[in-house]
Amino acid sequence: MSLTRIDTDGRLTVITMTNAPKRNALSEEMIEGILAALKQAEADKARCVILRAEPGTKVWSAGHDISELPKTHRDPLGWSDPLRVVIRAIEEFPAPIIALIEGGVWGGGCEMALACDMLVATPDSTFAITPAKLGIPYNITGLLTFMNAVTLHIVKEMAFTAQPISAERALALGMINHVQAADEITRFCVDMARGIEQLAPLAIAVMKEELRVLASAHSITPRMFERVQGMRRTVYDSTDYEEGVKAFQERRPPVFLGE
Repeated sequence: MSLTRIDTDGRLTVITMTNAPKRNALSEEMIEGILAALKQAEADKARCVILRAEPGTKVWSAGHDISELPKTHRDPLGWSDPLRVVIRAIEEFPAPIIALIEGGVWGGGCEMALACDMLVATPDSTFAITPAKLGIPYNITGLLTFMNAVTLHIVKEMAFTAQPISAERALALGMINHVQAADEITRFCVDMARGIEQLAPLAIAVMKEELRVLASAHSITPRMFERVQGMRRTVYDSTDYEEGVKAFQERRPPVFLGE
């Protein structure tokens, strides 16, 4: 059974995550479905894409499928990790992608939503950066996604506390574009997409790429990168990383020792 559904209406493609029982965790299977849908949308020359969960869901996405993370001694967020692949596909897709958000958006799911070009959420939506709950050493490009969406101090608060923020606060911070009632959000996003359809797709595509390039234009020396990677390696080789993954799977609070 597919974990995603793709619907095409003219130049609009709607990609729906359909694994609510697993809280739309970003498993390899889920991400493969999203990637295939994006490839189909590009082949169909879609001028806008809406990425959503099924209407009325309580969790838009719980982020990484923890059961698929390496237990230890291997980078859980390397270049070829499925989450990194889908983030790049969203950022490099040649047309705007609207994230239609209902419910909680956690961890890698929060990054995937923020990688989209515009975000529209219901009033009960929440957003959380949660790697500290699991002992996961998030990577530089992932943190850059968050930094491009909101100010540094807010990223620090969200990353260091792992506490969710409300849609109302996310709107005030500029993290999301609009808040709409659940019974109005689909029509609102479709109307936004229809407006984009009427504009020049080549101009929009190049502006999206220009903005992506500019947003990623942060200077970092090889020495700085190697230092950070070494620090990350210490984390994913640690007892804390093993404990975080194990505790999640055992449905208990983790006991981190800083070792």
